[in-house]
Amino acid sequence: MAEKEANKAGQKKGVKSFIGGAIFTDERVTRQIPFILFLAFLGLLLIANRFRSEKVIRRIEVVEQSIKELRSESVTNSVKLMDVSRPSEVVERVKKAGLGLEEPQRPPLQLIVKNKKGKWK
Repeated sequence: MAEKEANKAGQKKGVKSFIGGAIFTDERVTRQIPFILFLAFLGLLLIANRFRSEKVIRRIEVVEQSIKELRSESVTNSVKLMDVSRPSEVVERVKKAGLGLEEPQRPPLQLIVKNKKGKWK
């Protein structure tokens, strides 16, 4: 029974000394202060790293979204260019513009010339 009372007195003393701040003057605790500060520093590094990585992830998502938009715009422009560059479309636009150009009736001739060595090209 005396042991139980001693344990209760020790517990009360520990809580009382912790609340009162007397625990910080204990030599066993003061020896651990550098380690506690090191752990706090590592905790701050972990928090900063997490914040930075989340910021980078948000930027990546924004860039991926803009890439999707630009890719769809590129496909749209490619289809429009293919439609406009069809020979029938070109002839129609030239007639609308009134440039006076006509479509040739026969295919172009290929000119063959001699190079400096006397060979035909």
